[in-house]
Amino acid sequence: MAEIRLTKVEQGQTKIRNVPIAVTPEGFWCCPSPNVFQKSLKTPNPLNKPKSPLPTTQTPAHKKQTSVTEKRPASAAPKSGAVSDEKRGVSADTPTVTASVPAERTPRSKTENVPRKVSIEFGEPGTSDLRVILLGKQGFTVKLNVHKNILVENSSFFANKISVRQPVFPCIEIDDCEDVEICVETIGLMYCKEMKQRLIKQSVSRVLRIIKVAEQLGFKSCMQSCLEYLEAVPWVGEEEEEKVVSSVLRLQSEGIGVTPVLKRVSSDISKPHKDTFSHILELVLKSNEERGRREMKSVVLKLLRENNCLPSSSGSVDSYNEIIYGSCRSCLDSILILFKQAAEPEFSSNSTDCREPVVKQIYLEADNLSWMLEILTDRQAADEFAVMWASQQELASLHTKLPIVSRHHVSCITAKLFVGIGKGELLPSKDTRNLLLQTWLQPLINDYSWLQHGSRSFDRKVVEEGIGRTILTLPLEEQQSILLSWLGSFLKSGDNCPNLQRAFEVWWRRTFVRPYAESGNTRPLDHATTPKVTEH
Repeated sequence: MAEIRLTKVEQGQTKIRNVPIAVTPEGFWCCPSPNVFQKSLKTPNPLNKPKSPLPTTQTPAHKKQTSVTEKRPASAAPKSGAVSDEKRGVSADTPTVTASVPAERTPRSKTENVPRKVSIEFGEPGTSDLRVILLGKQGFTVKLNVHKNILVENSSFFANKISVRQPVFPCIEIDDCEDVEICVETIGLMYCKEMKQRLIKQSVSRVLRIIKVAEQLGFKSCMQSCLEYLEAVPWVGEEEEEKVVSSVLRLQSEGIGVTPVLKRVSSDISKPHKDTFSHILELVLKSNEERGRREMKSVVLKLLRENNCLPSSSGSVDSYNEIIYGSCRSCLDSILILFKQAAEPEFSSNSTDCREPVVKQIYLEADNLSWMLEILTDRQAADEFAVMWASQQELASLHTKLPIVSRHHVSCITAKLFVGIGKGELLPSKDTRNLLLQTWLQPLINDYSWLQHGSRSFDRKVVEEGIGRTILTLPLEEQQSILLSWLGSFLKSGDNCPNLQRAFEVWWRRTFVRPYAESGNTRPLDHATTPKVTEH
């Protein structure tokens, strides 16, 4: 670690602090961050404190660090004091090339507008043949005494500026340098033989700053070393990943190898994505490990919901839905076979070891169907599932032949469908809605007591509201048929039956209180004495 002197002139007093400057293994420099300068200016050492002597360690003559020159107040020149002093130090017949690296100009904050003049100088002018002056937005100037052949060899930017004229000792000035610290370090990397080793302990954000400056300077070997670093180092978080990808994509036109980095986030495999999705779905559906199944179902559902928010072609959406429906049909076929097996008279007399695998498999297949119904509902593609489920008359007829402990998981699917229709998340046709109620409402009523007490996720109020709203979407005559059938069950079972009183009141009002004539006119029979019921 070497040291340089930082000099500040303020109200006639000179305050000096030693600022540490890291030196690379090759003997070049690494500029400290602007915070070091600002902190040094805000909290200077006491004037009576002995000054630390400058290091006496010998470095290559052309790479020495020299002391900072004292600057004058800003009123002395239109530019910074550093530039004025520098221009006075160059002879009249020594040409100066003024260059500007593309950078976004941002309004300076109040702290940046505070007058302060800081100058840092690197290298030995006596052994250098090129001077680069960086005018930083942070309020300080850096002078680099460098070597023309090194910069020309590594940077197309400097090569173009120097090739305009071939002076003995040119001076290149870069105005409003956006990132002086990184610019100094990037120029220092031109002197390094193993740039990748130099980057190993850097953070991803710092390397992205280096690659940006290297792109502006046309320093391709540095950009390539940065890409090799980014390809190998882990990226932490989505924000950092997006920054890396956007920075790398910007370099595609530079003719350097960005593909290895981008392969981390994109694939050129010809195998369609739908095959991969089908494989993932199959693995989850066939898993028998309870915790793994639950967690991965939650993860896949969350990721698919995120995909639903992104624009995509209708072809890919349809292909994914087709895969899900194929799995639904397989699960339904499996449940039907299991129901037939469990409905056999001798099944109940079998040992527990023989019955348990069948009961567990019924639960797994019903849980899989319920999960896929949730996926399809999120994708606004569950109407066909309602058609598929409503047409399962054979399965519904076998339902009463099974013990309730084995069959109630299937009734959860029916309940979820009614809730979806009641919320408007599914829009099956009138015939499908009617068939669904005719086929599955009674089996649901039969299992209702068990569902209330045996299923933690069962929400009675939500399910009852869904059933009632589904019934009220039908023609009035069909509402009457279903609700009168329900009334008989409710008067026998009470709380062990869904409470559809709200739907019953709406149907009553439509039938007896406010019948609509074919002409569209409303004619209340007894509006004054009939309580108002809110229709759902």
